[in-house]
Amino acid sequence: MSLDTVKHAAETPDVAQPWKELGLKEDEYARIREILGRRPTGAELAMYSVMWSEHCSYKSSKVHLKQFGEKVPANDAMLVGIGENAGVVDVGQGYAVTFKVESHNHPSYIEPYQGAATGVGGIVRDILAMGARPVAVVDPLRFGAADHPDTKRVLPGVVAGIGGYGNCLGLPNIGGEVVFDACYQGNPLVNAGCIGVMKHEDIHLAKASGPGNKVILYGARTGGDGIGGVSVLASETFESTGPAKRPAVQVGDPFQEKLLIECTLEIFGEKLVAGIQDLGGAGLSCATSELASAGSGGMRVELDTVPLRDSSLSPEEILMSESQERMCAIVEPQHVERFLEICEKWDVIATVIGEVTEGSQLEIFWHGEQIVDVPPRSVAHEGPTYHRPFARPSWQDALQADDAGKLARPANGAELREQVLKLVASPNQASKSWITDQYDRFVQGNTVLAMPEDAGMVRIDEKSNLGVAMATDGNGRYAKLDPYTGAQLALAESYRNVAASGAKPLAISDCLNFGSPEDPDVMWQFAEATRGLADGCLELGTPVTGGNVSLYNQTGETAIHPTPVVAVLGVIDDVTRRTPVAFAEEGQLLYLLGDTREEFGGSAWSEVIHGHLGGMPPKVDLGREKLLAEILISASRDGMIDAAHDLSDGGLIQAVTESCLRGGKGARLVVPDGLDAFTFLFSESAGRAVVSVPRSEELRFNDMCGARGLPVTRIGVVDGEEIEIQGEFSIPLSELRTAHEETIPALLA
Repeated sequence: MSLDTVKHAAETPDVAQPWKELGLKEDEYARIREILGRRPTGAELAMYSVMWSEHCSYKSSKVHLKQFGEKVPANDAMLVGIGENAGVVDVGQGYAVTFKVESHNHPSYIEPYQGAATGVGGIVRDILAMGARPVAVVDPLRFGAADHPDTKRVLPGVVAGIGGYGNCLGLPNIGGEVVFDACYQGNPLVNAGCIGVMKHEDIHLAKASGPGNKVILYGARTGGDGIGGVSVLASETFESTGPAKRPAVQVGDPFQEKLLIECTLEIFGEKLVAGIQDLGGAGLSCATSELASAGSGGMRVELDTVPLRDSSLSPEEILMSESQERMCAIVEPQHVERFLEICEKWDVIATVIGEVTEGSQLEIFWHGEQIVDVPPRSVAHEGPTYHRPFARPSWQDALQADDAGKLARPANGAELREQVLKLVASPNQASKSWITDQYDRFVQGNTVLAMPEDAGMVRIDEKSNLGVAMATDGNGRYAKLDPYTGAQLALAESYRNVAASGAKPLAISDCLNFGSPEDPDVMWQFAEATRGLADGCLELGTPVTGGNVSLYNQTGETAIHPTPVVAVLGVIDDVTRRTPVAFAEEGQLLYLLGDTREEFGGSAWSEVIHGHLGGMPPKVDLGREKLLAEILISASRDGMIDAAHDLSDGGLIQAVTESCLRGGKGARLVVPDGLDAFTFLFSESAGRAVVSVPRSEELRFNDMCGARGLPVTRIGVVDGEEIEIQGEFSIPLSELRTAHEETIPALLA
């Protein structure tokens, strides 16, 4: 078959094209023809199909995402916001931190190891492209039922992929979470986040300006793996028959990526780059069109100069390939020789594939024949915008009316004890050390806190001990009951976790995981969650620096629970003042901060004991969350507390169990006046934390809480080798440890 050139396309308007097979709708194909004034060439059709996919264009979500920019003002710390590879915030002392969370859900279901590994690789390159050295990764994960056979296929592969890639890069994995729920059976969520550090003057942006500047592709060779990978895979629903798209999953090489990181940082250090973009979803189609679109002119690319692993690839396949470990740089002519020298030093293949032009078009040639002639903005930034219909689901009222308050409660201390043991041994509340021990959490020597702490924390300056903390949270059960409140609860918990570590929350990134946008029920969930998140960020003063939307997370007609995952980044002036979760000193006093109410909708107790999901999630009071955070940060900085743990899934008893086991010390607790033991132990009211206070600091701590109006209740003391609830029951730490630590290995061994 002869090459489908621009000239040939103009002369053959009636040639049938596989637009439908490439995921385009009929009106989208018609719009492409309207933009070009002719039918697209095969290469142009390939570019539009991947760049106009849901994953790349946000065509169903961007009308709702606008709220993040319109409602939430940037704070003084924000240096780069939504629209770039990752957001950047000022953390003081001349340092800037860039961070982001993205999804690699569908590829990880099909090929768990490579899907998860390349998810880590992609997010690391996003951070690198901003000019930063990547310093840590996090991974929020969701799997199907813990005892389902397919979970044993997916989870070990995902964990091995994350660990294998991240460990080889030498990046500590400091946070994230693992959640099991049957709703994720055919659609696990593999979200990956990364933090990078740079000086303010080192920030780089993705733009191609300056006619005559060269376009250099460097990194790995381009292969056939990943063609239509995340761009197409993440933009459609899986059939109920299961995974069948193995060739579309990218294959990663972490050692090549490590060379690429060090090579790129040396190039940045010599200021050789005018613009840069990593190659992730949509590959060269994305990098060339986005660089040209964000620049001041056009771009000409000689596609046949691209180094290939497979010489049989067609131009369309080269443009769509999502082969990993590749970057695209815009370099002034006088810097090209030095750029190539550095790449050669690091054994990184680098090729000049084109240049920035005076014109306004992205032009791509294949052996001298023009195969692409498009306005780059039409590819990169002017894709379809859908106002998808949405409506409150017909079943929502009945779900909320099915209140957890009607569920049978334990009648005595013995039943309370039995349910506590059942809760802490349940897959979602049990220790995840079988998973996290496969990750290197302390490589580079700057990790201050890591799982199972409330937040991960890394030192970024060895002299001053300046550090940053990050937490990721999300509760699909809460969001299913009420997506607006559920999104705010995810934000509040992540914010609270960062504050509990002693760091001041600055900004957020998010990964919004939902079912098919073509379902009005799902679009209502999405619209409500984004509205809730925007309203919450406005009240907390935490701008959204960027993030990711993952739609079509469903198998057949069954969608996942709406799962907005929120990552909060915080800063701490001195990491030596951080607050761990462990109760480590006998005799210290335990205080409960915040109000405890009868709130069990979506709770761990209702799920574990009764298999129930219904009612309303806990109420959110973001003003209280801000106050609680201020108290936790001040108390940490001033040495008033030695340990802190936020209260969330599983309530007080889960938090106390984790803190006791972490520190190897028991606790004696007294049920406060006005509460029954059951509510005291299992309520999931938000805006709460438990802290351990040295006796010498008790008066000062109480005075601070009283002066600021935060409810504070003394509930016990760190003591002994058991957890005792006075007048109800006691459980030795040894028994709790067995229950807490044996569940996951038994399920996955």
